Amino acid sequence: MNIRYRVDLDEAERAQLTAMLSCGKHAARKIKRAQILLAADAGVGDEQIARSVSVGGSTVYRTKRRFVEGNLEAALSEEPRPGAARKLSGKETALLVATACSSPPQGRKRWTLDLLAGEMVRLTDHEAVSRETVRRRLAEDDLKPWRRDMWCIPQIDGAYVARMEDVLDLYAEPADPKRPVVCFDESPTQLIGETRAPIPVQPGQPERYDCEYRRNGIANLFVFLDAHRSWRHVKVTEQRTAKDFALCMRDLVDTHYPKAALIRVVLDNLSTHTAGALYETFPAAEAHRILRRLEFHYTPKHASWLNMVEIEIGVLRGQCLDRRIGEPGRLICEIAAWQRQRNASGARIDWKFTTQKARDKLARAYPHAAKES
Repeated sequence: MNIRYRVDLDEAERAQLTAMLSCGKHAARKIKRAQILLAADAGVGDEQIARSVSVGGSTVYRTKRRFVEGNLEAALSEEPRPGAARKLSGKETALLVATACSSPPQGRKRWTLDLLAGEMVRLTDHEAVSRETVRRRLAEDDLKPWRRDMWCIPQIDGAYVARMEDVLDLYAEPADPKRPVVCFDESPTQLIGETRAPIPVQPGQPERYDCEYRRNGIANLFVFLDAHRSWRHVKVTEQRTAKDFALCMRDLVDTHYPKAALIRVVLDNLSTHTAGALYETFPAAEAHRILRRLEFHYTPKHASWLNMVEIEIGVLRGQCLDRRIGEPGRLICEIAAWQRQRNASGARIDWKFTTQKARDKLARAYPHAAKES
């Protein structure tokens, strides 16, 4: 027997539902239930309510029943949905996770969803396990065995900490034109030319370029960045030898900072980044003259992220070099234009990582803390 439930709202309930419809900040299903209750309270028939609210008759019936047998909140809330039973039990899920963390089968580079699904069929009594079931169970443990991330694990010892804090202290100093801090690094870039002329952008049509390209060799970028003012300089060379490094250091002293008493240079541990490179390139008196105005501060091994210029190189690649440039002359012109605009804009690296933050965040990794633990 189909019971017809009658909805009688009091003034407070009617006002609550009316306010809910006017604000429009509730889920669509909840809004529809409010509309059903208000229409039923006004004496509208179930079929007419279903048509006007665009729901099925069973939805109208259930909403009215939950109001009459319960209350307004029960009628507006979502009924629990049991859903299908989990395909894999707790023990089977643990087995899946252990399998995903093990070595893949011989001849395969890594586990895939299909491989794991097949392995679960072999290891359990299930006749079939879908790849979606495998994906969902692995997602619960944030496992993606088909992915591999490369990263470098540094050895945080006394030498690492000393170099890190030395660089961070330089960044924290106030700007001093007589003792500037210049971050230096180098980065190769490919010269990629077009085999066919690209088709320019037009209304309703993006720029199109051919999938084929021509490799025209590699150029090297030596990048300088002042840590305390909006200045960067990029020197394009054919190679990245010790001689090229020495010439960059002479440019830094004689061309870029001729009035500085001492230039503190932050750089990494590349084999060519040494004082010896200058003695190999210039006569001893000239090398000595240049080095008297330079002070090298090396980042720790595997910690190039401590060099501000790494961020600037990323900006250079994103704003200027993320395209095909096939000729060295054009590369130099494009970089020079980017450099002028970037320097004129006043852009600087907003460095937040300080010596104190390093001690707070890496406290457990500091050598003294490791001995105490």
